[in-house]
Amino acid sequence: MKHLQLHNRFTSELPADSSQTNEIRQVSNALFSYVNPVKPSAPKLLHASKEVAEMVGIHADEIQSEAFLNVFSGKEILEETRPFAMCYAGHQFGNWAGQLGDGRAINLTEVQHNDQFFTLQLKGAGKTPYSRTADGLAVLRSSIREYLCAEAMHHLGVPTTRSLSLILSGDPVLRDILYNGNPAYEKGAVVCRVAPSFIRFGSFEMLAARNELKNLKQFVEYNIKYYFPEITGEAKEQYLKFFKTVADKTREMILHWQRVGFVHGVMNTDNMSIHGITIDYGPYGWLENYDPNWTPNTTDSQNRRYRFGNQPQVAQWNLFQLANSLYPLINEAEPLEKILESFMTDFNSDYTKMILAKLGLSTLAENDEEFIAYLESNLQLSETDMTIFYRNLNKIKKTDSAKKALQAIEDAFYKPEEIKDTVKDNWLLWFTDYLDRLNQENTSDGERIRLQNSVNPKYVLRNYMAQLAIDAADKEDYSLISELYELLKNPYDEQPEYEKWFTKRPDWARSKVGCSMLSCSS
Repeated sequence: MKHLQLHNRFTSELPADSSQTNEIRQVSNALFSYVNPVKPSAPKLLHASKEVAEMVGIHADEIQSEAFLNVFSGKEILEETRPFAMCYAGHQFGNWAGQLGDGRAINLTEVQHNDQFFTLQLKGAGKTPYSRTADGLAVLRSSIREYLCAEAMHHLGVPTTRSLSLILSGDPVLRDILYNGNPAYEKGAVVCRVAPSFIRFGSFEMLAARNELKNLKQFVEYNIKYYFPEITGEAKEQYLKFFKTVADKTREMILHWQRVGFVHGVMNTDNMSIHGITIDYGPYGWLENYDPNWTPNTTDSQNRRYRFGNQPQVAQWNLFQLANSLYPLINEAEPLEKILESFMTDFNSDYTKMILAKLGLSTLAENDEEFIAYLESNLQLSETDMTIFYRNLNKIKKTDSAKKALQAIEDAFYKPEEIKDTVKDNWLLWFTDYLDRLNQENTSDGERIRLQNSVNPKYVLRNYMAQLAIDAADKEDYSLISELYELLKNPYDEQPEYEKWFTKRPDWARSKVGCSMLSCSS
């Protein structure tokens, strides 16, 4: 740890909570509160990412050291640092929730390495002034899911936070996993997350809602100075460029989510990053069968606000809330509205190109939207695994018949006996059009397959896979965590030694807790 280049830009330049007590309370005129992690009784390192360690300036031989274990479990505090929890507000499930803040996250410090800055944050390290009725701790099951998913997303090419370490605390944590009045003790754990910063839309919402306009102006300018230094011009022009940049980065992130079939599950404004990176892995999931109405969140099971197919619209809605927060600095609605309107226009255009790339098509056509809509309708005629369907398109050759093309993707069907009559006819008709499109392309089958394999992952972190790792870890077997971690580092490669993971969700996982829908319990 001696090599870390420490920085404290956030705490040295932005207003701090005047109170030093760690009591649940409303915090005003401040962007953070100083707070120390709770000391774990018997920390144990379960896994650490050498790649992330090197990224932030930690030598590989330090990972197994006592100092690494103590710092990233919260047992010891790095010299010349003061851990803190951020104060922010937000909209949760479309409703204003007021002050929220880091309820179970504590930022250790900011570090610089290779001309990049990173914030190191512990999740599950204890209570903060923003914990409300909770204890600020996290359990092993949710920590495994967060640790593995952030790294899986990175290697999929999806903008995301990173995971440095997964550590058992040695302390039991009481949780009601299904919110049904049956709490039980589980193993506690702490994950160290890494990001350029953990600044959220909700940080700006809080300052605007409280009419702390001086702090709002200072905070926006702080973000531009350190995270978007390319932004120049008059003050108002800078604020608009800042919003446009955040909107663009958010659009790119959502496009990647849709590409790989990822569903965040809790797209509240306090879970949206200004960097356009995926943060806060709670009840997330990957589509098994292609279902735009699926959400992994039990809390959202009735209204399905955060369903897969609605993620672009929710992102735009969340950006609208950010625009409202920036309006007091700009005092003009029209330029903000134009950016919001262009968000969906640009997204739809990018989405068409993205799906065409998944299909191995590079040439645009007038009927692209109809062509894609027909495909997505067919994918819902009978349960069809999204990941396997797109990946197995690489088995099709230009000279194939529609019948042979359909056979190439038949492993994607959960109920192959349903692929008959009208369902089969619809598929054969679409594949006829698809093969016509392939034959209009100038690329060879080999070139097209290389393109498809670069955007259609073979392996994703399906919920049942994470649950198997959790079940094994509960029995003190951590080998599956390591296996999945290695597998997901190369999700686009064939990896024949891991072929068993290229399969549909097993029947036993269809309704098992942790494999279908999940709660926010952590």
